[in-house]
This record gives sequence, structure tokens and C-alpha cells, in this order.
Amino acid sequence: MKTGYLVLADGQVFQGLRFGAEADTVGELVFTTGMCGYVETLTDPSYAGQIVLQTYPLIGNCGIIPEDFEGDCHVRGYVVRERCDHPSNFRSEGDLDGFLKERGVPGLYGVDTRQLTRILRESGVMNALICDQVPPDLSVLRSYSVSGAVEAVTRKEAAVFPPEGGSPRFRVALLDYGAKRNITQELRKRGCEVTVFPASTAAETVLAMKPDGVMLSNGPGDPAENVYQIAQIQKLLGKVPLFGICLGHQLTALAAGGKTYKLKYGHRGVNQPVRDLGGPRTYITSQNHGYAVDAGSVKRGRVSFANANDGTCEGLDYPGLRAFTVQFHPEARGGPRDTAFLFDRFVEWMKGGER
Repeated sequence: MKTGYLVLADGQVFQGLRFGAEADTVGELVFTTGMCGYVETLTDPSYAGQIVLQTYPLIGNCGIIPEDFEGDCHVRGYVVRERCDHPSNFRSEGDLDGFLKERGVPGLYGVDTRQLTRILRESGVMNALICDQVPPDLSVLRSYSVSGAVEAVTRKEAAVFPPEGGSPRFRVALLDYGAKRNITQELRKRGCEVTVFPASTAAETVLAMKPDGVMLSNGPGDPAENVYQIAQIQKLLGKVPLFGICLGHQLTALAAGGKTYKLKYGHRGVNQPVRDLGGPRTYITSQNHGYAVDAGSVKRGRVSFANANDGTCEGLDYPGLRAFTVQFHPEARGGPRDTAFLFDRFVEWMKGGER
């Protein structure tokens, strides 16, 4: 057991024990409240550039299950209260320590994660450093920012995924800004052939394949940084049924003339309540984002969902533009599955049954 430190940008220092890769790392420290799904969290590209803090105290007890991976691991570091050295699950193919070592991700355990979460809730997300020795100068730590994240996590070449069973009912173009694998799976289950394109793909290329619908995926970083992607979405709006999730929701709002802003500590977990403004229901959703759409700035959109905790925009419909988007994750692996019906809605749009 080797001592390590978590140094916050405000100078606070937390001592713990090292595991994972033996390297120092700087990242934006964020917390997630999920009581399950640490495998999906570690392989969610939306965490690129960030050190992830788990509020649930025991992590690693189910081991590492590759079948549940949502993508590649892009986290900068991992902080937990307790790590399990001896996982027990019939699907497990490894342990947490080995997983992090293989991917060069340093971890820290034995840390007071409750206190750290209180700090982030009061002060907001801040940069942090996992290290062996506390440096005398924190200027590098304080100057760090997450940038170029979408380009770092998107696929490099297009790929086609056939539907599950039978011939395709619909052809869907999925723009990969850091897409979770289960978005593709949910579409394939509904009879869609999915062509996944890199984030740098031009709108003309997407339209040339004559898709029945376009999906805009989740992804990391500041949405306003993705100027090229926003311009391509402007060319797609109104041309074909379009469904955006998380970063795709934010980029669509920017393409429609809206604005986004950074949240104090974001929404990261599997228990975010979301109100359906068109009906009486409140859904429990999985979320992972640090930015939100300024609902009042999107003149061409109508707010469809709102967060029941803080009132932030969780969904937008675009009458006349053949598009709808949500901030949460209807495809969530590890749950909850309350809003998977949105994929059915997208299929209905592609059928021509709704506009």
C-alpha cells in the first residue's frame, strides 16, 4: 500500500492510498452518485478529462465486465472510499485495480468521499491532482481545462451495425461525439441499421446516405467549443427526423440559436427526477453532464422536460424542424429504463407518424 494525495485547486489536500496506474494526473474533479454501474461510468466517454469521485463507498465488488463497457476508458483518475480486492460475479473477467493499470489511469482510495462531495457541492467542480508528493506550486493544476474532448473520444472511421434479426426497417446515421455503445444497441433492437460517423463528418456526407433518421450522441466537454459540429447540425435540422441525447441535446440548442452554461457541480448519477411538461409523470433518469441549455434562449424550441430538483432544461421539441432532444440518458445501462420509450418515439417519427 502506497500513500498518495488528492490536491484540490483551492489548496486542500486529502491523503489516501494509491491503486491503478502509478502516475500523477490532473483533471476536473466531479462526483457521481450512482449506487451501481461503476463499469459503465469508467467506460463512458463523457467523463473525458475528468477525475471521477464515487459517492457510493464500496466500488469494485462486481469486478470488471467487458460486456457492460459503454466505450473506451477516458477518465483522468478515479477516487473511491473503499475498493474491493476480491470481486465476486459470474460475469467478471478482472478486477478494478488491473483495469485501471491496463489503461494508465491512477486511482486513490481510503479518501473521505463524503467530505469531498460536500466541498464540490458548496464550491462547485474544481481541478484536482492525484500525486505521490504535494507540489509547492499549483499553477499547472489551476490552469488545467478540458478542451478538444470530442475530437479525442470520437471514432476515427465510419462503421455500420446491422439490426438485430431480419432486414433493416430503418437506416439511422449516428454522429459520434463520444457515443455510449447502448445508443446503437437500442436502435438495433428496434430494427435499425446504424451507421456511426466520426464527429468531423460533414452534414452533406450524412444526407448523402439518405438516412431515415439522425441520432446525435452524448459526449464530453464544453458544448460551445464544438463550432464545426454545431454548423453541421444547422444543415441537418428540418431535413430528416433528428434525436439528440446529452451533448447532442446541447449542440442542437446551440445550432437553433440558443445558449448553454456551466452548472455548479453538474448532474451525474442514476436518480435524477425529470418532469414531463406535457403530462403528469416524473421519470427517474441517468445523467452525466456539467452544462445545461438556457431554455429561454432557444426561440425555435419548446421545453418538454425539466429537472424536478433545480428546474433546469432536460428536453426540447422543435416544432417544424423534425427534431427532439433530451439531456438525460434514455439508453442507460445499469438503469433506470424509465425513458427508453423515447427510442420508440424516434422510430415513429421515422415512420412518418409524428412531426
